[in-house]
Amino acid sequence: MSSEKSRKTALIACLIGGIVGAHLFYVGRIGKGVLYALTGGLFCIGATMDLIAIWSGGFKDNAGAPLREW
Repeated sequence: MSSEKSRKTALIACLIGGIVGAHLFYVGRIGKGVLYALTGGLFCIGATMDLIAIWSGGFKDNAGAPLREW
C-alpha cells in the first residue's frame, strides 16, 4: 500500500520550501510542518535529512504509508 502523494512533488516542495516545511504540509504532517516553519527546518538539518529520505524512498505520509513512485 502506498500513499496517494507523489515523491516527485514532495521532493520539489522540499527543495523549494524545505525550511518552512512545505513538503510536510503536502503529505499531511501539519504539526511537524509548523515546527519546521518556526525553526527554519530545524535549523536546516531536518530539511536536509528529509530531502535524503524522500530521495531514497524512506519518507512517509501522515498515515505512515510510503509515497508513491515518481
